[in-house]
Amino acid sequence: MTEELKLMGANRRDQLLLWLKESTSPLTGGELAKKANVSRQVIVQDISLLKAKNEPIIATSQGYVYIAQQHQQAERIIACLHGPERTEEELQLIVDEGVTVKDVKIEHPVYGDLTAAIQVGTRKEVSHFIKKITSTNAAYLSQLTDGVHLHTLTAPDEHRINQACQALEAAGILIKD
Repeated sequence: MTEELKLMGANRRDQLLLWLKESTSPLTGGELAKKANVSRQVIVQDISLLKAKNEPIIATSQGYVYIAQQHQQAERIIACLHGPERTEEELQLIVDEGVTVKDVKIEHPVYGDLTAAIQVGTRKEVSHFIKKITSTNAAYLSQLTDGVHLHTLTAPDEHRINQACQALEAAGILIKD
C-alpha cells in the first residue's frame, strides 16, 4: 500500500468523524459509504479503526453515533423484568420523561455480561428500534434471561431518571432492591 493510499484513508476517516460529530441523528454505514464514495465494508473497517483509537463511536440499530462528552449528565443503571411484548412500553415510559436509554445488559450463563447499545431518547427512536427488531426477526437480549435485564439511563438531571423509575415501578417493570 502506498503512502498516498494511506493518506487517503486517514483523510476519509477524518471526514467520517466530522460527519458523525456534526450529525444530530445516527448515520448508517450505507449513508456514510455513499457520502465517501466507497463501499459499506470500507466504512465498517474505518469505524473499527476509529474505535481502536478510542473515538467514542457506537453502532446502534439506527446507525453510527458519535457520543460527545456531555456536561454533567446524570446516569444510572436500573434492573427491569418483563416479557418481549412489553419492550416498547418500557422504552416509551423512559423516554417520555426526557431520559435516554444507552444500552441493555444481561448476564449470560456462558458468555458472562453482554451489552448492546440502544441509544434511544425519543418515541420516534423507540419506534424505529422496535421495527428493526421485528423486521429482522431478532430476539431481545432479555429473552436469554427470562426477561431480566439492565439499562443504563442518562438524562440532564437525576429528577428525570427518578420520574422514569417511578413510571416503570408503577407499570410493574422495575426491579426494586
